[in-house]
Amino acid sequence: MMQPNEAMTIQCGFDRSMKGGIIMVRRSHAGRKTPNSRMLDQDARLTLIQHWLSDELHLPQPRIEVASSDASFRRYFRAHGGTSTFIVMDAPPEKEDVRPYLKVSSLLEQIGVHVPHVHAADVDRGLLLLEDLGTTSYLQRLERGGDSELLYADALAALANIQLEGGAACAELPPYGRGELAREMALMPEWFLGRHLALTLSAAETELLAGAFEFLTVEALAQPRVFVHRDYHARNLMVVGERNPGIIDFQDALCGPVGYDLVSLLKDCYIAWPRARVESWVRAFRARLLERGGPGGTSEAEFLRWFDLIGVQRHIKVLGIFCRLWYRDGKPGYLPDLPRTLDYVREASGRYRELAALGRFLEERVTAQLPRVNARIAAERARGRAQR
Repeated sequence: MMQPNEAMTIQCGFDRSMKGGIIMVRRSHAGRKTPNSRMLDQDARLTLIQHWLSDELHLPQPRIEVASSDASFRRYFRAHGGTSTFIVMDAPPEKEDVRPYLKVSSLLEQIGVHVPHVHAADVDRGLLLLEDLGTTSYLQRLERGGDSELLYADALAALANIQLEGGAACAELPPYGRGELAREMALMPEWFLGRHLALTLSAAETELLAGAFEFLTVEALAQPRVFVHRDYHARNLMVVGERNPGIIDFQDALCGPVGYDLVSLLKDCYIAWPRARVESWVRAFRARLLERGGPGGTSEAEFLRWFDLIGVQRHIKVLGIFCRLWYRDGKPGYLPDLPRTLDYVREASGRYRELAALGRFLEERVTAQLPRVNARIAAERARGRAQR
């Protein structure tokens, strides 16, 4: 495995070169990983990238354009050099560390899944030259009527391979432990309930949430441990011609619960599917794991419980993250996805008696409030744009 150090540049082989049933799909492109139409003329990082490509990597007549950005400080550019294209990850080193990306990329390549090959890396300056996986994400293809059965068959096969072949890789990752699980869920009362909905919780409600979060933490820690991508969903899976899907945004991988990535994919915060179809996919995935000696649990009911409960933990976290992205980082594009994410929590809470009180709290204090707040923010932003 490639072990990046504090200052290195690696150069390696530039010559390598059922359609219905979707429910609650948001078609707005706000907040998506789509190209930004503006590029600042006086961008020091952009100048650095140009010199890196031409003077150090000797890419012939490099031309770069904005490819995408994400929820962090990273930006992505598409670099055209001769007849080839590459993706440049721009990660300012004072804000982002590319070494976790390089480590996880190497681990996943060894497992055999399709992640962007790293052609060159400058760790000190936060620059990576990556394989270009194209411009079509799973979400885009699905919204255009792509064959969901074929797409999800590929995604589930790749995920099973990661879990079944990734035992050694999992041991190289930090654990998805109690502290991480608790910190994630704490984002929901702070940013979603407090900041977004302006709710003041009573002592009893605070205790209720603490009890629900402890239950979810215990359940998560009881699941078998596997390699967890942490954002294995339709915006981070690219439609590619060979070894589909191409998998991106994996740098935060941990060793954690077997149901986590599966629920990220099948209870996606950006696209939703009918429950019957989701359960069918879950059963098929479990059968695939069991065929190869993987952690499928003692029964379908146990595996589905793992899936649902880690989903509640994940979606509680996401409610907080989406709001933090708006209030702290000025990124409003995720707010329209809050209702879908909340619906996942409500639906699963109704299935398990241990979460019944959480479900009642959401129905009484949150469900009606969320659309009003989202509508108010949308109206305020529209007025602001009109006044500019």
